[in-house]
Amino acid sequence: MQKATKKEILTQGQPQLGGLEIMNVTYILQSESSGKFYIGSTSDLDRRLAEHLRGHSLSTRHRGPWKLVYTEHFGSLLEARRRELQIKGWKSSKMILALLKTTAG
Repeated sequence: MQKATKKEILTQGQPQLGGLEIMNVTYILQSESSGKFYIGSTSDLDRRLAEHLRGHSLSTRHRGPWKLVYTEHFGSLLEARRRELQIKGWKSSKMILALLKTTAG
């Protein structure tokens, strides 16, 4: 029996479209220069991270470099967006740090 890759484990049970995985994700980036957080959601994390790194997002432009510190997968983009808004509503980096601490492996 072949061992599953990390991506296969992370995407197990995720919706698919024509064989392509659709990963609806809420994610948190942390600025390596300031320590500030950015919370977002997307159906294509790789594309979205590339946009952040290229400076295509006004919210993260000139505040990087950024590192991905948290992801949470959902069955729909609506669920991911709701979770994004919930986390943004906390308005406290202490609560975000607590979330990161509870999920640290």
